[in-house]
Amino acid sequence: MAVKSIEDISGIQKAAVLLISLGPERSAQVFKHLKDEEIEQLTLEIANTRSVPADVKEMVMDEFYEICLAQQYIAEGGIAYAKQLLDAALGEDKAKSVIGKLTASLQVRPFEFVRKADASQLLNFIQDEHPQTIALILAYLSPQQSAAVVSALPPEKQADVAKRIAVMDRTSPDVIKEVEAVLEKKLSSLVNQDYTIVGGVESIVNILNTVDRSTEKHIMETLEVEDPELADEIRRRMFVFEDILTLDNRAIQTVLREVDNNELAIALKNANEDVQKVIFDNLSSRLASMIKEDMEFMGPVRLKDVEDAQQKIVNIIRKLEDSGEIVISRGGGDEIIV
Repeated sequence: MAVKSIEDISGIQKAAVLLISLGPERSAQVFKHLKDEEIEQLTLEIANTRSVPADVKEMVMDEFYEICLAQQYIAEGGIAYAKQLLDAALGEDKAKSVIGKLTASLQVRPFEFVRKADASQLLNFIQDEHPQTIALILAYLSPQQSAAVVSALPPEKQADVAKRIAVMDRTSPDVIKEVEAVLEKKLSSLVNQDYTIVGGVESIVNILNTVDRSTEKHIMETLEVEDPELADEIRRRMFVFEDILTLDNRAIQTVLREVDNNELAIALKNANEDVQKVIFDNLSSRLASMIKEDMEFMGPVRLKDVEDAQQKIVNIIRKLEDSGEIVISRGGGDEIIV
């Protein structure tokens, strides 16, 4: 890699050099926050990078540090404040270059005022809006906040809004501004007039992975009737309690070590025979007998309690996946590994 200046290196090359410089452990932490296609591109670039001269590594690390510094200053006091500090630290020309690289991609995210509201306030604010308006707003929020709102919507609106988020692709800034005007809230205009990618299947999957089990089941059952192909695509990307059947025995055992026995007994009260069998097969015979006795003697259990217990186990599975202790196949017939 022979280069004369940092401008001669592409973005993907810079990222590869940075990850090589960080070392395998730190790079692995970075990979957890990237999309699959980004990981593939970076892995290929790293594999094709035979050696990195010391001067190239130094240029990349210097630029990375400068951009991190600029982002910190912008977060603390805005662009003008950041430029003032960078002028003193890096010189006027260098500061202008660093700020330019950041502001080229900076956008003011719409509905900022909505993200500061709690779920109940937000629900009161948008529940009477058209489902498309609700879908547009929720697509910009965090999955946790959107999940709270979706769960509280009337059942007949839940699937409608979920479907609209899933099929949403690109939204014109003019439409966003119109919605903001209807909501009587002025937000900063978008930096440019490019179409903004928002929503999509991944967005609704993140929301459904966070809502309560009843809401999730209702939305998925409705979508299976109205749009089976969309429902199938969503289901392939998410994990529900019954999907324990798709895990191999070692993954199930890893999960069960994290689950409270009482929670497991409650979760299995309403589980089908296949799910019960695969879980009991992965417990010691003594523990399986104890849990079966608990299930028998605990008597009737509220459906909500069962669903809450199942959701806790699903959350454990997702946590283990996030930490890399288990890998869940998201379609394509791949093996699930530990």
